[in-house]
Amino acid sequence: MKFAFRIFFKTLRIVIGPLLLIWEFVTRPKGVVRAPDMQRKIDAECLSLALYQFKTCPFCLKVRREMRRLSLNIALLDAQRDGPIRADLIRGGGKAVVPCLKITDAQGNVEWMYESARIIQYLNTRFA
Repeated sequence: MKFAFRIFFKTLRIVIGPLLLIWEFVTRPKGVVRAPDMQRKIDAECLSLALYQFKTCPFCLKVRREMRRLSLNIALLDAQRDGPIRADLIRGGGKAVVPCLKITDAQGNVEWMYESARIIQYLNTRFA
């Protein structure tokens, strides 16, 4: 029974995934326009951030839309398949759940932030 659910959801993800990506492209918001020096400063701050995500995850899509709206150039790391990116997420954050924002401060301390609403709130507080 558990195997059948896994197959069902995998098939559903394969069918709906491309539709979500098309929807993301068609409805993507325009980014905030800032003065060039201000945008360079924000781009520099974004170097300390990385979003672990799955391309077709609806919650990741919400975070990516907000990143685009705020004109944030945050690294996107696809953690869907087994590999070094997923292993880094599990090792650092403790679980393979997305979206997850990796925040590294100036001293090299790392915080792993889960939950799309919390990530969006953080991005708005820091960059809006």
